[in-house]
Amino acid sequence: MNEYETFENSDNEFEMNAENTNTMYLVTGAAGFLGGTVCRQLIDRGDKVRAFVLPNDPAIKFVPEEAEIVEGDLTDIESLEYFFTVPEGIETIVLHIASIVTVNPDYNQKVIDVNVGGTKNIIELCLSHPECKKLVYCSSTGAIPELPKGQTIKEVDYFDETKVKGCYSMSKALASQEVLDAVHHRGLNACIVHPSGIMGPEDFAGGETTKTLIQIINGEMPAGISGDFNLCDVRDLAQGTIAAADKGRSGECYILGNEPVSFKEFSQMVTEESSGKKIGMFLPIWAANMMGSMMEKTAKAKGEKPLMTTFSVYNLARNNSFDSSKAEKELGYNTRSYRETIHDEVQWLLETGRIANHNEEKHTEEKAAAAA
Repeated sequence: MNEYETFENSDNEFEMNAENTNTMYLVTGAAGFLGGTVCRQLIDRGDKVRAFVLPNDPAIKFVPEEAEIVEGDLTDIESLEYFFTVPEGIETIVLHIASIVTVNPDYNQKVIDVNVGGTKNIIELCLSHPECKKLVYCSSTGAIPELPKGQTIKEVDYFDETKVKGCYSMSKALASQEVLDAVHHRGLNACIVHPSGIMGPEDFAGGETTKTLIQIINGEMPAGISGDFNLCDVRDLAQGTIAAADKGRSGECYILGNEPVSFKEFSQMVTEESSGKKIGMFLPIWAANMMGSMMEKTAKAKGEKPLMTTFSVYNLARNNSFDSSKAEKELGYNTRSYRETIHDEVQWLLETGRIANHNEEKHTEEKAAAAA
């Protein structure tokens, strides 16, 4: 990347020096998987970073020590005001990544309060602070209405929360439209990125994909589902988000996705890279739906969380084909292979003691068998 990047902001152009010592990046969700990776990449390239984290968040220890930490809550405008207040002469760029992620499709007021209400608060602070030059909002591909299988899903210029499934996707659609409304009607300089699924090393909080990897490796998943999903390496998503801050056009949306991968192919790569146990069988979608429905009813009766839900089955059965060509062209976005990401994540899981070394276990078993 050149030292200076020129890009359009509505009717005018301005230059941004990527190494400008007078620019500070304000990152929400900095203790999370993507937010933490964004912070590390910004610091690695020499940028000033201020990290916004929840009070007493145990994951605060994983925020890079070079970042200035501000504790607060997206729903608390006073703590956000402190987060936005910087010394005179400093310009800011906001990367709003924080949100509540849930795989439960049911309506949840807290999810709406944080994901939508919190984003409204961020917008208001961006507009009331003239030193704030840009907002990048991290949405989700879930905010974009699904198309029939066989069609590739592209960016939209209007978000309708009634056309997406699940409370999380609904909240992201509502928040995305709030950002676009502020761009078009209030002069906010902002763009939106839409990551698909996320995976990779340094997932300190242990997200859903990392949990799935560990289950596969440990042989705790007796059966898979014959569907697919769309996952990206967290390092590529972070680079794409930062690139949107550098050169994303105001009012534009950018899908940060990958090629779909089948659950079967994904699990085979995980097994090969970890020497873990293979999944014995893969249920067809109709059978998985029946099983998910039964598990939901049983879990509800017992007051427990179901191991599998019809919504999780839907996410494997739906159209997971997304078009990232716009981000590739305008942001220089690219993705590494699933194999490389899985290899790196497995190595990280081993190094941090989150999984056992199955190669060593097999070697021990072979030696014992030979001795017998």
